[in-house]
Amino acid sequence: MIETVETDAGTARVTWHEANKARLVLAVGHGAGGGIEARDLRALAQELPGHGVSVALVEQPWRVAGKKVAPAPKTLDTGWRGIWPALAKPGLPVISGGRSAGARVACRTAGELGAHAVLALSFPLHPPGSPERSRADELLGAGVPTLVVQGGNDPFGQPQEFPDGDYQLVEVPYGDHGFAVPKRAEITQERALEVITGGVVEWVASLG
Repeated sequence: MIETVETDAGTARVTWHEANKARLVLAVGHGAGGGIEARDLRALAQELPGHGVSVALVEQPWRVAGKKVAPAPKTLDTGWRGIWPALAKPGLPVISGGRSAGARVACRTAGELGAHAVLALSFPLHPPGSPERSRADELLGAGVPTLVVQGGNDPFGQPQEFPDGDYQLVEVPYGDHGFAVPKRAEITQERALEVITGGVVEWVASLG
């Protein structure tokens, strides 16, 4: 089911992949350089409904409007806040999630929106080549159970660069920022996606 939602940042779109007997909703937003067709988002939407989790793939207003460049973080947060009532409408706990810029949005807004937990896919810990420009405070400030899924070769922050904190981290070996793995890697692309979905399924089960 596809639902359009009006927000103060414009019209957003939610594509629902519903579980038969859902106990949770996982809402995931896309990054600044792509949409909900990202391989990890597609894999989660395919896998999680079978585990009692309805997945809502959220397209921010700038993306729905056909723009090529994401707006400022404040505008992204405004869009996410406006989408939230539609995500919470089924009356289930909502895991706030996203990939890259979407993960930052989920972390920044989790507390005020009452998110049950946060799923951060490819969290952009810093701009490539600029580790001194850390965004760790956004991640550490989420204030709810948080899972980071990070590629082993992500130029925006490799797993070993992440600070100690009250969150869990799943590493996708050889994965880049989009979780693509080189053809010569010791794992296949299919296996990389299984690491992502398996890690998320296990974590969601632990949330109770």
